[in-house]
Amino acid sequence: MLSAEFILDESIIYLNHAAVSPWPRRTAEAVKSFATENASIGARNYGAWIETEHALKAQLSRLINAASINEIALLKNTSEALSVVAYGLTWLPGDNVVITDQEFPSNRIVWKSLAKFGVETRTAGLSGEFSPEEAILACIDQHTRVISVSSVQYATGLRLDLDIIGAACQQRDILFCVDAIQSLGAIGIDVQSCRADFVMADGHKWMMGPEGVALFYCRADVMERLDLQQYGWHMVEDHGDYDNPAWRPAASARRFECGSPNMTGIHAMHASLSLIHETGIPVIEGRVMENSRYLIDYFSAHADEFQLITPREDQRHAGIVTFRPQRESTEALHERLRNENVICATRGGGIRFSPHFHTAHEQLDRALELLQP
Repeated sequence: MLSAEFILDESIIYLNHAAVSPWPRRTAEAVKSFATENASIGARNYGAWIETEHALKAQLSRLINAASINEIALLKNTSEALSVVAYGLTWLPGDNVVITDQEFPSNRIVWKSLAKFGVETRTAGLSGEFSPEEAILACIDQHTRVISVSSVQYATGLRLDLDIIGAACQQRDILFCVDAIQSLGAIGIDVQSCRADFVMADGHKWMMGPEGVALFYCRADVMERLDLQQYGWHMVEDHGDYDNPAWRPAASARRFECGSPNMTGIHAMHASLSLIHETGIPVIEGRVMENSRYLIDYFSAHADEFQLITPREDQRHAGIVTFRPQRESTEALHERLRNENVICATRGGGIRFSPHFHTAHEQLDRALELLQP
């Protein structure tokens, strides 16, 4: 089945799902079909497009175990969703937000920008003597309004225990925001278990979808705490009643979708998630973790040649394995791999491999062989 779903050129070893994932065959076919329909009959079947949009929200709701599809919005990207939260809250001088020192810029810059309101961004160091969760919680005080962390760190691959952080936030009435872009589609995430108030994730990484469509989950009981910063026809309750001068924001998370949806991206994302749900997250997570362990075992056995940056413990990593060569520069090795069609990335001072569930061990073996000069 998987060989029929993934049609990558045989010369390519693709280990870069933590950046931009190649589409499954069904996703490419869905976009081709949508383009053909649009070119031949335009929006005659727009009602069916709306049904696909609703179905995608249902898929995303199920993927994170949201209480309701009404808690799901479709935005452009993770950065937009983080901005909706950061600029939707009402801040007081002296408030603070806690992040970590390993965050991708999206989950750092937006909070730092709140300094103009007198908001402090506190940065927890994750490489000290304490556990990552202890380091994060040690930064909070009575003025902490939000903890915002990545579920899996983009460079080191460190996986956080969201349940521990979420429980502490609930006890202290702190909002919990999770950038799940490096976990959603690769490993399970349950917003009920981790008590997340907000979750955001682009579709173009582990969910194997397009750029330009992102999940934004907002827990129903905190939705009213976000002031709206974007307005348009699509975010009102009666969005089909164009002539009515009276309006009010939608009661659902659609209130965060100000304008026309990205229908091409929605059709693509819907197709990609159909494969994820057919396969099942437990199966996908098992295979992702198996591939990560395979790589980690290799680098652990060759410690004289490579420094493993990603934590070894299963509960501390997901699909990202980052390492640093000891006998040549990271840049030189990355360039050599790229010339051999090994698609990977340089992150955090090392080389990041990020195979997905469909990546065969034979491909990993080929990449590992090429590490030797």
